[in-house]
Amino acid sequence: MKFDYNYGNTHYKYYDKYGLQIKEYKILAPEQSQEEQPGLEFLMNPKPIFDNPNYKGSEKLKNKVAIITGGDSGLGKAAAIAFIKEGAKVVIPYYNERKDAQDTLEYIEKLGGECLLLEGDITNPDFSKEIVSKTIEKFGCIDILVNNAGVQYQTDKLEDISFEQFDWTMKVNVYGMFYLTKEVLPHLKSGASIINLSSITTFYGEPQLIDYVTTKGAIVGFTRSLARNLALKNIRVNAIAPGYFWTPLQPACWVKEKIPSLGADAAMARGAMPYELAPTFVFLASDDSSYITGQVIHNNGGQIMG
Repeated sequence: MKFDYNYGNTHYKYYDKYGLQIKEYKILAPEQSQEEQPGLEFLMNPKPIFDNPNYKGSEKLKNKVAIITGGDSGLGKAAAIAFIKEGAKVVIPYYNERKDAQDTLEYIEKLGGECLLLEGDITNPDFSKEIVSKTIEKFGCIDILVNNAGVQYQTDKLEDISFEQFDWTMKVNVYGMFYLTKEVLPHLKSGASIINLSSITTFYGEPQLIDYVTTKGAIVGFTRSLARNLALKNIRVNAIAPGYFWTPLQPACWVKEKIPSLGADAAMARGAMPYELAPTFVFLASDDSSYITGQVIHNNGGQIMG
C-alpha cells in the first residue's frame, strides 16, 4: 500500500498494491517536524484552530476555577478558551513554552477572561504545591482539574526505548497527574470535576508508542479507581481519549512523513482540530454530566468504536 498527498488541495490518497485508489482522506497538515517535546504551537503549519467562533457560552461554568495543565497550546488551550467562554477563570501550568503561553493569555484577555500562567515542571511535586497555593491565593477556590500535559516519542521497538525516555514519559504523563491531583483534592467540594487525558492509542495499541500507551492506559485505571473512591463525595472523575488532533505533540513526536496520514484510519477519514474537542471538556466539567463518573469519552472520528 502506498499514498500520496496534495496539501494545496488538502487531500490524501491510499492506493493498493495494484495502484488502485482505495480511499481519499482530508489531511491536517503537510510534512513537518519539531526537535523537542512537548512541541511549540507557534511553529506549526498550519496553526491549530483552538476556538470555534460560533461557540457561544451559556454560563455553564460561571465563577468556576479550573486548572488545566499544558493549557498553553493544543487540546488544553482549546479547553481553556471554552471554559472562559462559559464564565470560568483558568490557571495554566506549562513547562517552558513561553510564547505559546503568552499568546494564550492575550487571547483569553481579549475575550474578557481571567487567566493565571505558571511555568514549571509537573514531574516535581513542589510545583504541584505551588500551582495549588497560587491558585487559591489568586482565585480562592478550585472547582475543575484537567490533567492534560503529556509527552510522546515515536520509537519503533521496545529495545530502542531508553530507560531515560521511559522514566521521563512516566513522570510527565502519570506522576505529574498524581502529584497535582493529590494536592488539589483537599480543595475540591461537592460538584467538582477531574478530567484526565488518555488517548485512542491505548485502545488499539499503537506499536510505535509503547511507553506512551502504557502511561495512557495507567490514566484509564487511575480515572476509574479514583472515580469510585470519590463518588460519595460527589466529585466526578472522567477521562477523554482523543484521536488524532492537530496539536504540537504530533510534529514533536512523529517523523515528518507520518504527519499527512494522521487520522486517515478514522471512519470520518480525517484528523481534527483542537476546537472540536472543547465541548467535551465543557460537558465533563459542568453539571450537564452530573451523573457521569469513571467513564472514558472517545473523540476519534470513529477510529475506535465500542
